[in-house]
Amino acid sequence: MASMDNVQESQREPSGDVPSPSEVVRGARLVLVRNVSKIYSLKSEEVYALRDVDLEIHRGEYLSIMGPSGSGKSTLFNIIGALDRPSRGEVRIGPLDLTQLSSRQLAYVRSNYIGYVFQAYNLIPSLTALKNVALPRLFTGASVQEADEAARQMLEQVGLGHRLTHRPGELSGGQQQRVAIARALVNDPTIILADEPTANLDLSTGAEVISILKRLSVEQGVTIITATHDHKMLANSDRVLWISGGQVERMQSRAELQIQEGQISVGGAEVRE
Repeated sequence: MASMDNVQESQREPSGDVPSPSEVVRGARLVLVRNVSKIYSLKSEEVYALRDVDLEIHRGEYLSIMGPSGSGKSTLFNIIGALDRPSRGEVRIGPLDLTQLSSRQLAYVRSNYIGYVFQAYNLIPSLTALKNVALPRLFTGASVQEADEAARQMLEQVGLGHRLTHRPGELSGGQQQRVAIARALVNDPTIILADEPTANLDLSTGAEVISILKRLSVEQGVTIITATHDHKMLANSDRVLWISGGQVERMQSRAELQIQEGQISVGGAEVRE
């Protein structure tokens, strides 16, 4: 297992200039995906998880990626989040071309510019809420005191200042997801990637999580990118990307969608949850 020192070293700024995506102003293009394909070789067959995808996402935007299982949305999500590399094509976050960065540089980008929120929360059961949130800050080389203070502030921001010493097993699903959001925020990211953040939550709790993400977009200019099946998230999205068979099917603004409780009308066709 890697030591804490080795993990911290991988998260610190590597030698050589790594321009900052945080310098991109609100409304300007932050993410560029150009001619991106992801190809898997199975025996003599090539299987496309993504095929020639083009996409631009702006600073401060709330974008939802919609599509059925196997559509390629998780693959696209992981490539934008520097968790996977495309087989071909260009992926940029601000001035950074992710396809040209080393593994160490990508680790730095993930740690400092991107926050991740997962469907299953991915909290460490033995750690308190405070220590779960502080962990990414420690990986950047912060002192324990600095990391704990940053974590406390983030937990207060998501309404859990009174749950600092509780472990995940002592928290509800909604509270665990808010801890996960606080953890995603602790390094002041430019982008939050939320993978099915409401899938394990009831209607009311899911609405609270969506509200927190929307507030981050509006008030702090954080770019929110969600991969979701949840039509309820669309009401808070600035745009919705529909993906099918590894290709972009369409991109629509919130104004182009007619959303009612329990259903959504897209291009005159009704789709129910």
